[in-house]
Amino acid sequence: MKNDESPPKNSDSLRQELVRGILYIHSRLNANTSETLEALSLLAALVGLMQQKGLITDEELESARQAAGARLSEQFEQKGLGILLQDKEEDKYTYESSVTIDCSSRVHLCRAACCRLAFALSKQDVQEGVVKWELEKPYLIAQEKDGYCSHLQRGAMTCSIWEKRPVPCRAFDCRRDARIWIDFEKRIPNAEVGRADWPHCLENEQAPGAAARPAGDEVRKVISTKLGEEVIPL
Repeated sequence: MKNDESPPKNSDSLRQELVRGILYIHSRLNANTSETLEALSLLAALVGLMQQKGLITDEELESARQAAGARLSEQFEQKGLGILLQDKEEDKYTYESSVTIDCSSRVHLCRAACCRLAFALSKQDVQEGVVKWELEKPYLIAQEKDGYCSHLQRGAMTCSIWEKRPVPCRAFDCRRDARIWIDFEKRIPNAEVGRADWPHCLENEQAPGAAARPAGDEVRKVISTKLGEEVIPL
């Protein structure tokens, strides 16, 4: 019987296909850059004319720019457009502000909640090629269907890439994070961490025992690199 299956491709042919794909991406990026520059030039000329004619002030322009920027950022986030990378690059192997917490004695209480928080990787992480990221949302840390990090070893609830873990994992301090702990010292976790939809469930709920959030302040579904903060800058 004749075998209709195509022979497996060798590494050279795969490389050629990859190079063609990258060349196409770069050509599209170049075309998009040219179109963007043309649009920016037209916009700058239009704004300049409006200001010269006294139709708009600098203050009005800045206010409108900030409002439009916030609106577009929200739309981009909802549609999963663009890429996310850490703004501030830190060498994770020389990072000096790592937080030390006795996780092994508390993980049965917090259920490794920090491993369910999303964050962007650094260029160092991506180039190293060890830390997995979401293919649909580059370069957010990869998570499984249950929301846990892909590098979490179930059962033991330990990190499989501990020595190469990203800066946010090294810097995150859960002790003052009301999403996780009601009282860290007394070992009282937020009861919501046991829910399958945590931390999404907190978006419209006030964490028990937590300080009231300012109006309009959303509960972030991301990790932090600073004590008491909710979001790592992207």
